[in-house]
Amino acid sequence: MKKSLVLGIIFSFLTISWSCHTKPNNKKEVPILCYHNIKNFSAKAGPNVKAYTTTPKRFAEQMKTLYDNGYQTISPDELYQYLIHDKPLPPKPILITFDDTRAEQFTLAVAEMNKYHFKGVFFIMTVSIGKPGYMTKNQIKILSQTGHTIGLHTWDHTAVTHYTETDWNTQLIRPRKQLENLIGQPVDYFSYPFGLWNQNAISKLRAENFKLAFILSSAKDKTHPEFTVRRKTIAGTWSTPTMLKVLQTTFH
Repeated sequence: MKKSLVLGIIFSFLTISWSCHTKPNNKKEVPILCYHNIKNFSAKAGPNVKAYTTTPKRFAEQMKTLYDNGYQTISPDELYQYLIHDKPLPPKPILITFDDTRAEQFTLAVAEMNKYHFKGVFFIMTVSIGKPGYMTKNQIKILSQTGHTIGLHTWDHTAVTHYTETDWNTQLIRPRKQLENLIGQPVDYFSYPFGLWNQNAISKLRAENFKLAFILSSAKDKTHPEFTVRRKTIAGTWSTPTMLKVLQTTFH
């Protein structure tokens, strides 16, 4: 009896220990959407515009569809706790992310998300703050104060694969400090311009104690997948049912 009890305790301990150290690579992926521009565009628009622009009407349809299908937004903090510490998530979690600091993300997207109590993640390119068509400092502060997450998208959107050693201060360290001073909160999350990354970038982000970094839909790094978290850019040519189907089939 005592022997069985001891063996049971040992087995339980080993099971718990394994669970608490499950590698992020082995975790079921959380769906993550990536938006850039939210505005109308013509049928004659170029391929880049169509790939990175969603109309306000289509965006509104997509938010309602996500809500009607039971999706619930989570924060990058919750994603980090799930990936690294095995914390539980809602049954149908999702992250809604935005790159490039566009003004309509604040003026249009947030209003639609508020209808469903959705929260977003806004990756800021600091060189653009306050320029025409981009968010102001006050708008970024409001996002942070109302439960959205502010992340870093470098200073001027130069791909990290092109950086020399001195570029990291310009593109990562100083912009991060600027954002932290602006919102009064740590900035722990990063999205790679163009979704491009390399091992040197992962090493720099880890050295600066970022928690997670986000790519687009390319393959994850096998050693540090938390620094290559996959997202899907929502193309402006997709119907809402197509968006939902892609969402359900892309993340594994």
